[in-house]
Formats: sequence, C-alpha cells, structure tokens
Amino acid sequence: MARYCDSVCKLCRNEGTKLFLKGSRCYTSKCAIERRRYPSGQHGQERKKQSEYATQLREKQKVRRYYGLLERQFARYFEEATRQKSVPTGLRLLQLMETRLDNVAHRSGLVPSRAQARQLILHGHITVDGKRVQIPSFQLKIGQIVSVEDSSKSLVKKLIAENPSAGAPRWMMADLENLKVSVQQQPAREDLDQTIKEALIVEFYSR
Repeated sequence: MARYCDSVCKLCRNEGTKLFLKGSRCYTSKCAIERRRYPSGQHGQERKKQSEYATQLREKQKVRRYYGLLERQFARYFEEATRQKSVPTGLRLLQLMETRLDNVAHRSGLVPSRAQARQLILHGHITVDGKRVQIPSFQLKIGQIVSVEDSSKSLVKKLIAENPSAGAPRWMMADLENLKVSVQQQPAREDLDQTIKEALIVEFYSR
C-alpha cells in the first residue's frame, strides 16, 4: 500500500490549516503551523492568487489528507456519495468518511490520531461486535459496537491517559472506561468540521 513518508506537518502547512495528523501534539505550541503559518518550501511565504480550479483542488486535497485517504479511495467515496439521492452529495461524502472504523476509533478518544487508529486496527487490536476487524476502512453501521481486544486494553488505556481527548461527538456513544464505542446516528452537518467546504469538492468532481 502507498504511504506518505515525509513529515506530516508539511501537509498542514501546505493546506494552511490544522489537519490533526499528530494527535495531541497538534493542540500544543509545538504544532508546526503555530510556528510557521505558511507553506513549506523555498517559496512558501510568497502569496499566490489561486484560480477557481486551484481553490477546489486544495479543498479536495485538504479533506483527503485530513482523513488519510489515497486519491482512488477518495474518488470511490465521492462516487458512492453521488448515488445517495436523499442526502446532499457533499454531506454524504463526509458521513461515509466519518463512519470509517479508523475515524470512529480516533474521534471517540480511543486513540490520539487516525494514523495510530489504522495501526491498531491492522495489528488486530480492535473488534466490531466482538469480531476482530483488520480493515481501517470498514464502514460502521448504526448500532455496531467497537471495542478493544482483552489483551490490548492496557495499551489503549495508556494511550487514553497520555492523550486526553476533548470528548466524542454527539452522534456516537463512547464509553472509554470500558473501551466501547458505537455509532448512534449518521453525523449531521453541524456535527462535522465547519471549516470544510464540501461544495468545492462537489464542484471539482463535477467539472
């Protein structure tokens, strides 16, 4: 599988916003974008006027990197979102990515970042309805229960103690004491990141 091996802080700086790719570090003064709020590279501080296409592209790249997806994965999510006629395409796109297993594990507070969530899942530490799942992109349904393998509970509790979270969003139930999480409903738009402009992503793919 393709992997991004460079500094993830460069991604935040290039997108001009925090993507929270390094867990609890992103909430401290050590965060790279707090110290250098301009793109990386020799010409990073030069202001450039962006075209309409560039604006749409940057928004798509920002959201793709935020959720840690490859280009083909992101495109498949968009294609699936377009088939859901009862929900706006942009909102459905975000819902599909929010209800991924790796994202739910992160957003619930079990792990400080999506990258660490993917690692735990791939190594078999996470279960869904009591069955081990090693697919980070596993799409959770309403009511399914995410928990931690008994042999891995001490590891996850240590992560929680070292990286306290701001609390789970209201569309999910998170019992961090017993290491259990479940999706209660599909996230509404007001429950999601308000800085994301999904309309620009829809326009990008509709060209």
